[in-house]
Amino acid sequence: MPKFLLKRWHGLHIVWIFALILILIFILLMYQWVISVIALFLCGILAYFTLKAEQAFRKELNHYVATLSHRIKRAGTDVIHELPLGILLYNEEKVIEWHNPFVAKMLSKESLIGEQLLELFPSLKSRKEKDLKLEIAIGKNLYMVQLKQDERLLYFTDITAFKQLSIRYEEGKLAIGIVTMDNLDEATQGMDDQTRSIMMARVTGEITEWALKNNVYLRRTASDRYLILMDQKGLKALEQSRFEILDEVRDLTIEHKLPLTLSIGIASGSDSLTELGQLAQTSLDMALGRGGDQVAVKIGERLSFYGGRSNAVEKRTRVRARVISHALRDLIKECDKVIIMGHRYPDMDAIGAAIGVLKAVHVSNKEGYIVLEGVNPSIQKLMDTISEDEKLNRWFITPEQAMQITNQRTLAVVVDTHKASMVAEPKLLQLTQRKFIVDHHRRGEEFIQDATLVYMEPYASSTCELVTELLQYFNDRLTMGVLEATALLAGIVVDTKSFSLATGARTFEAASFLRRNGADSSLVQRLLKEDLNAFIQKSEVIKNAVVIYDHIALAVTEPNRKYSQLLIAQVADTLLTMTGIMASFVISERPDGLIGISARSLGQMNAQVVMERMGGGGHLTNAATQFEGTISEATQRLKQILSEMHAEEGLFE
Repeated sequence: MPKFLLKRWHGLHIVWIFALILILIFILLMYQWVISVIALFLCGILAYFTLKAEQAFRKELNHYVATLSHRIKRAGTDVIHELPLGILLYNEEKVIEWHNPFVAKMLSKESLIGEQLLELFPSLKSRKEKDLKLEIAIGKNLYMVQLKQDERLLYFTDITAFKQLSIRYEEGKLAIGIVTMDNLDEATQGMDDQTRSIMMARVTGEITEWALKNNVYLRRTASDRYLILMDQKGLKALEQSRFEILDEVRDLTIEHKLPLTLSIGIASGSDSLTELGQLAQTSLDMALGRGGDQVAVKIGERLSFYGGRSNAVEKRTRVRARVISHALRDLIKECDKVIIMGHRYPDMDAIGAAIGVLKAVHVSNKEGYIVLEGVNPSIQKLMDTISEDEKLNRWFITPEQAMQITNQRTLAVVVDTHKASMVAEPKLLQLTQRKFIVDHHRRGEEFIQDATLVYMEPYASSTCELVTELLQYFNDRLTMGVLEATALLAGIVVDTKSFSLATGARTFEAASFLRRNGADSSLVQRLLKEDLNAFIQKSEVIKNAVVIYDHIALAVTEPNRKYSQLLIAQVADTLLTMTGIMASFVISERPDGLIGISARSLGQMNAQVVMERMGGGGHLTNAATQFEGTISEATQRLKQILSEMHAEEGLFE
């Protein structure tokens, strides 16, 4: 018992009691000495027994405390041996000095004393922290290890059951998906009812069989649309199979002139069903925006794409173009002025599309300006020609000038890109709530979310083609100048490689409209002419090309040799014309210090997916990215991505 308790019950107050008694006896002595003597005698006897009781109390207390300490020590030893927790002590030489039975049982040994700690637990070798927690697997069990380096002490906790429960919880999370047929109307156009019904029955049967095989709940919500539900475990299995249903449906209808394709949007990782449904629809929009025939899976912050091996199907109806054109006309009328901008380092397609939108603005009797940060080699000849046309040249302004005139009532039009980080001046998008996006690239993960109007069609050859179609429905009395029509036609010619790639019926119709409005094809040829030095530079880059994976041409320029993005792209196009080459990649340092990578494909390989893994984007057959680092790092990263894709699902269709 602590001393303060002894003092409380056997302290000075006992002495003061006896002192008081003695004082009273002394007073009594003056009056009755006989009685006082008797009282004094009794007081002595009482003091004697009090002293004896105190001694006996202390003796019994010490005996009790000694017994209790022994019991506690024995109980503590038993507890340490019976605890469902491993305890291990080691010395400065990392040799085990002591452990409880839990540790021996954990490693299926009788004793570990004297053994090297790091030999038994190699994962501790690279750990320099004084106190840390890490998970280690021993046999079929998983343990949480807590290290106390100052005490040279390890704790082991069996977390196998908790981990299994956690895995079961994660695997049981709900995933919602939406399946849609991309081109049902186009694929069945011209079919009689019987043929259409037979094809739909075969496709529906294939989708139903796929759902049953993969434990997916399937519910048809429209003739071309399904709702699917699955758990996280089933979703992981589908991702591992790379969503084979895409290829199965495409192969099933391959005998038709236009095979039917599917697009799927799936969302998981949220506890809210409402949010899951919205994310599933967003994922589907992403898949469709990238050209369809693919799956977009959104799990938390991770967004993955599967498929996308076929080109986007050209829409044969122009209803959407007419609706967007009228909506754009209304937007322009409601604003004070219009600011038009493309991506940084604009090409012929971006400038031509911007000039086309500018024409629509002027037809509406509104002020319109094209934001141009600087002139690069790909548009040098066009801008030199525009500088001679005072009527058109005065509408080109710098980003600084655009920042001064932009307000909340300004309409910002973004052409040939849909990523805020790639536009000429991203800050302009924050100054206004009215935004219109027109682009022909497959949609990437980054997107200008709060756009008022979006016109994205991956099937289109170029943004100039889309803008030309909008102009056809914009105003019946619209007439174009020769330079305006020529700029639009030049954008189409560049992006289609003179109508040889990504060209559909609507591409020729757009070119025909521009030709009727005065587009000069000879001027286009003069704008696209290259000089002898550029040709020699291309030849030097091509000289370094090597063939990998039998059908991929890879050209890497020499260090410290800088080439323009235009020349890099032209080299990639040239390599694609070589016999046996299905895809080409060109890596070079650009004048701005970044590493430029251009990717081209004939369609058997998805160039966009490769470039997206490197932070870029584009089309199935035409993609690019900019890489911060060195040429060797970019080359190594590209080869690593190609190797991963080759192992996952193969590089070619």
